[in-house]
Amino acid sequence: MSNRTPYVGLDIGTSKVAVVVATRDPSTGMIDIVGSGIAPCDGLKRGVVTNIGKTAEAINNAIEQAEKKSGFEITRAVVGVSGDHIATSGTKAIVTVSGAEITASDVRRLHHELAQVRITPDRRILHVIPQDYVIDDLEGITDPLGMSGKRVEANGLVITASAAAVDNIYRCAERAGVDVDALVLQPLASAYAVLEEAEKDLGIALVDIGAGTTDVSVFKGNVLRFASVVPVAGQKVTDDIMTVLSIRNLDAEQIKKDHGHADGRTIMHDTVFQIPGVAGRTPTELSKVVLAQIIEPRAAETFELVLQRLMDSGWAHQLNAGIVLTGGSSLLRGSDTLARRVFNMPVAIGIPRSISKDGLGKEVTSPAYSTAVGLALYALQHEDEFETPAEERETQQHPVAATQQHSGDQKGFLSKVKNWFENL
Repeated sequence: MSNRTPYVGLDIGTSKVAVVVATRDPSTGMIDIVGSGIAPCDGLKRGVVTNIGKTAEAINNAIEQAEKKSGFEITRAVVGVSGDHIATSGTKAIVTVSGAEITASDVRRLHHELAQVRITPDRRILHVIPQDYVIDDLEGITDPLGMSGKRVEANGLVITASAAAVDNIYRCAERAGVDVDALVLQPLASAYAVLEEAEKDLGIALVDIGAGTTDVSVFKGNVLRFASVVPVAGQKVTDDIMTVLSIRNLDAEQIKKDHGHADGRTIMHDTVFQIPGVAGRTPTELSKVVLAQIIEPRAAETFELVLQRLMDSGWAHQLNAGIVLTGGSSLLRGSDTLARRVFNMPVAIGIPRSISKDGLGKEVTSPAYSTAVGLALYALQHEDEFETPAEERETQQHPVAATQQHSGDQKGFLSKVKNWFENL
């Protein structure tokens, strides 16, 4: 295994940190998951770092597990970012074609112009994703290369994040001894692991339910069309259980995992379980049906908020492949059936698919690992962007560098834009 390069995905979540290490077999090209680690984390709130020390400690704990399993020393990673500070907007660029047909040089010039996005000092650009092209008056072009025309225009999606939130992610990683190769929007990363090409072509929404946030992304024509973050997720359900039953957060979370149902209709046989007492108080009992009555309103609210975002985006009626739920909180029993009622369309639970079926690959075949697996796959598919000296990589990737602003040398950032259609 020593002749292989490790590709590491680091998912820093509200309730946990997950790490996945992937390699590619140089002879067959097959991808293997060779290590993973997971550690509880309480250094974030709704996807945003609130305690650097606690978050760095959780990163260290998860990385140590992954290092022991993989045999690799982990010093670099692709890191996910989420939170309700994420924002999207549209952008466009136009260039004149230099010859009789559109060449690779024309497309590079167009992508360069597309990346010239002006942002305020308190924002950082995560991605600029080409959506489609217009050649003269011909719209809806997915690949302009080799086509005839005098003028080519690109429409793009700009995804930005809070500068403070991004800076704190870097500080957590640096304190844990990890260089950040790239920051990637978490729902985009999850799509790498969970969604099939046919689904992304037909039109699909990926709903990644974590502890602090629910990340929403829409794909159509194999392109990311919409992304949003809903600040309601699994922790809100736990909070409701804790409040109604007057128990500790830790006990509420365990009860949710052991006995919880998002949809009471999915309970085939109602049973009674014990609720631990607080501070020496006598334990009490509760039925699964009553617990579901506590959980279901919040779970339904989460899906209703997602549905509203989809309706507002204009893509809700173009989801021919339906909706896929993933993320750790999608493991709550009955989540898919409740979602079908709210969305009124096909819903499935998504697990990482683009991984080895042997060995450690099975350990991460869970919705809880979707983002971490996707981040590792992103690192594999974009590895050429990271093969730079450490000093240059720092300039290209660190959020305070000019490439993350609206001016300055955009070399590292532009390479990401150029490869979107090839690698997404």
